[in-house]
Amino acid sequence: MLKLTFLGTSAGAPTKQRNVTALAIECLNPHASGSSQGNQPHSNSQNKKSRPWLLIDCGEGTQQQLLHTKLSLRQLTAICITHVHGDHCYGLPGLLASAAMSGRREPLTLIAPKAISALLDAFILHTELYLPFTLNFVSIEDLLSQEDNKSKVKIDLDNQHQLMIEVYPLSHRVPSHGFGITQTISRRTLNTDKLVANGIPASALWGKLQQGENVITEDSQHLQSADYVNNKTQRTKVVVAGDNDTPDCLSTAVMDADLLVHEATYTHEVMMAIQARNPDFDPMHSSAHVVGTFAQKMNLKNIILTHFSARYQGFDNPDSETPNMAYIRLDAQSVYQGNLWLAEDFDQYMVNGAIDLEDGTKSSRVQYLGSARGR
Repeated sequence: MLKLTFLGTSAGAPTKQRNVTALAIECLNPHASGSSQGNQPHSNSQNKKSRPWLLIDCGEGTQQQLLHTKLSLRQLTAICITHVHGDHCYGLPGLLASAAMSGRREPLTLIAPKAISALLDAFILHTELYLPFTLNFVSIEDLLSQEDNKSKVKIDLDNQHQLMIEVYPLSHRVPSHGFGITQTISRRTLNTDKLVANGIPASALWGKLQQGENVITEDSQHLQSADYVNNKTQRTKVVVAGDNDTPDCLSTAVMDADLLVHEATYTHEVMMAIQARNPDFDPMHSSAHVVGTFAQKMNLKNIILTHFSARYQGFDNPDSETPNMAYIRLDAQSVYQGNLWLAEDFDQYMVNGAIDLEDGTKSSRVQYLGSARGR
């Protein structure tokens, strides 16, 4: 289960209602110690100390946005920066400084273009920025130069909970990237009914069997763990795109994704007008129509649009002459028939890769939870 909190949804510059780009992704394990054992998507009972999270992009003011949530910089596991434009990275030095001041000592992974490393080096040199924790920098350029299946970063959260972060090149004025975030939760369940039926009473051996060990009972029976343990794997994948004018760049990435988060800076009409007005400059962003067309072609069930131009007001009224979110929504819905959300700052969504209902059907894998401000 991945819980998304949008910390910034504006393109280029903040507005009164929206900050610039940042997205938090909490990695929840419903089977972890201290959590509910059910698959309820609204379960928030997992021990907060075992709720690691990722940050995708870090526009200016991101750390201020975090103050309105329950996210802790002490639990931040990795930061991924899609590209070097300021509305996606200017908040990074300040956030790292605040993490240091909060007492963080645990290593932190940073996956970003090489230029971000040079930017941080400049801040460290000229502003006396001191980080009392190890910053494990992973260059996107180096990742993409690796052979097949090596352009990924694996993060082991525990022995049954892993993350795989894969990088995908996109199309923008500067090198931009998308991230495929795949969470895998493995769970071993012990078939206690079978053990009892075979005359094997509850004992410490049961625990060893559940951990994958083969055991010998007091009466010399050899028990194979595989005979009494069911291994279940739950996999959830979210693809988050940086600035990008060609969603087809993500064709491979989204084939097995539960959700796509993609920019929709403006409507198709506005995008065409901008390009016509200045043929020598292409901002190289996507319209809601372009993203919707791609999502429909790829048969994506769920998309969340973000990174909206400041020209669009936050209300939804298709009859208003003032550009607003209805314009974006209708632009996408004209070509896309799946589940569509337009992100607002502090919106939270739960993404569950496997919600099986008793009647054998599957519910929507994405659920809107409301605003983090009211929680």
